[in-house]
Amino acid sequence: MNRPEPAQPGATLAAARPAADLRDRVRALEPELIAFRRDLHRHPELGRQEFRTTGLLRDRLVEAGLEPRVLPGGTGLLVDIVPGGTAPGTEFLAFRADIDALPIDDAKTDVPYRSTVPGRAHACGHDVHTSVVLGTGLVLAEAARAGELRRPVRLVFQPAEEVMPGGALDVIKAGGMDGVGRIFAVHCDPKVEVGRVALRAGAITSACDRLVLHLDGPGGHTARPHLTTDLVTAVARMAADLPGALARRMDPRWGVSLVWGRIASGSAPNVIPQHAELEGTVRCLELDGWREAPDLLHELIAKLAETYRAKWTLDYHRGVPPVVNEAVSVAQLDEAMNARFGREGAQVVESTEQSLGGEDFSWYLEHAPGALARLGVRAPGDTAVRDLHQGRFDVDERAIGIGTELFAALALGADGS
Repeated sequence: MNRPEPAQPGATLAAARPAADLRDRVRALEPELIAFRRDLHRHPELGRQEFRTTGLLRDRLVEAGLEPRVLPGGTGLLVDIVPGGTAPGTEFLAFRADIDALPIDDAKTDVPYRSTVPGRAHACGHDVHTSVVLGTGLVLAEAARAGELRRPVRLVFQPAEEVMPGGALDVIKAGGMDGVGRIFAVHCDPKVEVGRVALRAGAITSACDRLVLHLDGPGGHTARPHLTTDLVTAVARMAADLPGALARRMDPRWGVSLVWGRIASGSAPNVIPQHAELEGTVRCLELDGWREAPDLLHELIAKLAETYRAKWTLDYHRGVPPVVNEAVSVAQLDEAMNARFGREGAQVVESTEQSLGGEDFSWYLEHAPGALARLGVRAPGDTAVRDLHQGRFDVDERAIGIGTELFAALALGADGS
C-alpha cells in the first residue's frame, strides 16, 4: 500500500543529517505528516473497520525499518523501538494514538481534504493523534540507528476509541501494555491555541456508561388506568426522578450525572402501552462513584417500579472509567513542553478543567502511570466554533509537528538529546 505524497515540497527525515537538532528532524517530516493526516481525513474509517488506515501505518513503519505487529482483529498495531544494548526487562515508554473516525457527515466544504465517505468524518482529531505518533516513531527510529535513543519505546495505534468500552481493551488483551512503565497520549482541543498544550494532574475526563431501562406491563385502556400498569406515567416518573435520586444517594463531589437521551412509549392517545424505554448515560468524575453507580441504580429503579407495578430490566453497559493523570507524568509533559517551546517567557502550558467526556485511555492507566495532554489546534485569532464531534471540526495542522516534537523529546530526554 503506497503512502500519500507530501502535501508540499520538503526534505524527508532520511535526508536530515544524523546529528541534526530534534526540531530540524521534525520540520523535515512535517510535510509528509500533514499529507498523511489529510489522507486519513479524506478516508475515515469507523472503529474496528480501520483496515486501510492500519495498512498505511504498517507500510510506512516498515519502510522506516521498524517491525509493526497488527492486532488480532486486523486493525490497529503495535511497534517497539528498542535501542541496541537495552537490558532485558527495561520498561517501555509508550505513546498511544486512536485511529478511528466518527459516524457523522463532514460539513466542511472549503478544504481539499474533506471526507470522501458519506456519514464518516474525523471530527475528533484522531487523524492528528495518529500522525503525531507516526511522526514520533519515524524520528525515534532514526535516533535509534544513530545511537541517540537510550530507552525502549512502544507505539500504540489503537482502533475503536469511539466504540464503548473502547479499543484500548483490545490493545491490552493483545499484550500492548506488557512491559510498559509509562504511557502518554494527546487529544486535540479546539479551545486551546496551536503551540500550547493544556494539562491537569488527576482526573481530566469523566467515566461514561450507557444504560437502557425497559419497563413492561399488561397494557389497557386509558379510561381504566387503575386496572393495569400505567407505563407512560411510570416511565415519565423514572425519567424525572432517577437523576435526582441517584445524585442524592452519592457524594456530590463525585460529580455523578444521569442524563436521558431517548424516551419511547405508546402509539395511540387512548391506549396504555405494554412497553416503554429510557436510554441515557451516566457520567462521573471519580472512580468510587463510577464503581457504585450500577448497584445503586438497580436499587432505585426497583423501588420506583414497585410503586407503579411495572416490570423492569436494566441493560447497563460499562463504558470507561475517568482518565486520572499521574502527577509525575504531567510534570514530565510540562517540563518537556517548556524546554522545547517555552522560549522568551511564552505561555505554552495551560491548566485545564476536567471534562465530562469519556476517553478509553483510562484503561491503560489501570496498568501503568501516564497522562493525557490536550493539544492546542485552534489557529491564532480564529473565532469560528469547530468543536469536537461536529461536522465542521478542523485543526491548525502545525499542531502535528508540535505534538511530534513533544513526544520525541519525552523519549530522548526533555532537552531533546
